[in-house]
Amino acid sequence: MNHIIEKIKKTKEKGLYRELRYIETAQTPRVKIKEKDLILLGSNNYLGLCDDSRLKKVAIDAINKYGVGSGGSRLTTGSYDIHKELEEKIASFKGTEDSLVFNTGYMANIGIITSLCDRNSVIFCDRLNHASIIDGCRLSGAKLIRYKHCDINDLLDKINKYKGSNNLIVTDGVFSMDGDIAPLPDIVKIAKRHTIMTMVDDAHATGILGKKGSGTSSYFGLENEIDIMMGTLSKAAASEGGFVAGKKDLIDYLRNYARSFIYSTALSPSTIAVSIKALEIIEKDDERRVKLLKMSDWFQKELEIAGFNLIRTKTPIIPIMVGEADKAVEFSKGLLEAGVYIPAIRPPSVPEGTSRLRISLMATHSQQDLEEALMKIKLIGKQLKIIGG
Repeated sequence: MNHIIEKIKKTKEKGLYRELRYIETAQTPRVKIKEKDLILLGSNNYLGLCDDSRLKKVAIDAINKYGVGSGGSRLTTGSYDIHKELEEKIASFKGTEDSLVFNTGYMANIGIITSLCDRNSVIFCDRLNHASIIDGCRLSGAKLIRYKHCDINDLLDKINKYKGSNNLIVTDGVFSMDGDIAPLPDIVKIAKRHTIMTMVDDAHATGILGKKGSGTSSYFGLENEIDIMMGTLSKAAASEGGFVAGKKDLIDYLRNYARSFIYSTALSPSTIAVSIKALEIIEKDDERRVKLLKMSDWFQKELEIAGFNLIRTKTPIIPIMVGEADKAVEFSKGLLEAGVYIPAIRPPSVPEGTSRLRISLMATHSQQDLEEALMKIKLIGKQLKIIGG
């Protein structure tokens, strides 16, 4: 046990120690933690649907009809008629032949990559891809080649250098910590030229970008050009679970070989019902997306005027770059005391020296919410000398 205690001690000294904060209300623009009122600027509830009355109703209806648990894995007794309905809905939403639902986005990435790639494969992976992608690549036994973030020339150089059969290029669609968008048109061109499979993790683009919120492939007009389209139902869709969409043969293969799907108890029927309804709402409600992205653009401009160092994005993810981990933690704690909850993001979630506050907006934030939060961000930023006073 001594080595565990020592590691925790060093983690605290480096400003990398993590603690849980327990929210006592729904994921709304204003929440309570330890009975303190806070403006929430760190949730992935991008469209503000987590407390939507329509979603709560279908969850209750599903519980009344199916009960609370699924009772088994999908390949034994855990598949319900609404699982089939959701997978058909996702396929239609993404414009593919079929889809498969996993319990989480993490499990989806692990299951997809480990079942499709092996020690004869080479996986070309953006350096800033989500941890679940990296873990899937490592567990697959494939040769993992990480290319510079969104750097097409570096990707091409590495493809020319490393050959193999059954190769894969995998990238986030929207990068969760930077908020920027992958250069999919260039990636698709390179992949076709070299006969390499493409996979996009659209966790943070689903519901936000593209026609009817269907993701980055639609955003770039690349429908049916990506071989493997992964996404989650736990962010803009305000539910739980991950999914993969693609050709019927791909989905049939994953249904039989993706271990994280095969050996997991199915998601509960109420969760599936919420996902179905959420996708219906997302497809019909462009107004939320438009409002969200306009708010994000305005908020970023105001932060830049104040002197903060931002990674400029076209998404609701806004990183305020701080640098050192302890400074980012101090900034986050100062804001928490002032009534604004923005998590500090530190290594290993981001590279050393790039710690930040990761702001994420919700379509349900009011102008008053944002103006009050902005005032407090500037106040604490000046106190900590992150911006000039």
